[in-house]
Amino acid sequence: MSKQLEFGRTELDLHLSGLHSVAALKRNVTIPYSSIKKVHVGSFDAPFWMLKMPGTALPGFDVYEGVFHHKGEWYFLSYEHRGPHVIIELKEHEHYHYVIFDIEHPDENVAEIIKHCPHLKL
Repeated sequence: MSKQLEFGRTELDLHLSGLHSVAALKRNVTIPYSSIKKVHVGSFDAPFWMLKMPGTALPGFDVYEGVFHHKGEWYFLSYEHRGPHVIIELKEHEHYHYVIFDIEHPDENVAEIIKHCPHLKL
């Protein structure tokens, strides 16, 4: 996959490359650890009526890349399969309510995110 997580001291960076960055019209999403409300591995089925703002969606092929808006909430999606996905729910993030993506070894990546978020270990 052309996605990589970089674990910084205070923030997580999701790096996109190749066709993922072209389709998403974005190369990087930065998430301060303090803005992570929940994180888990699951499946996300994008609602048909999500608005691309900007992004690329091929619903019949389960391809979603970019920024989407649905029912007053902003999503950054980057996946090309039904799951498993890393699902991050955010609070007080400057752009998004959710960041959802597929990546190799999702369980290990979620465990690493949790290690950097002491507020999630309560």
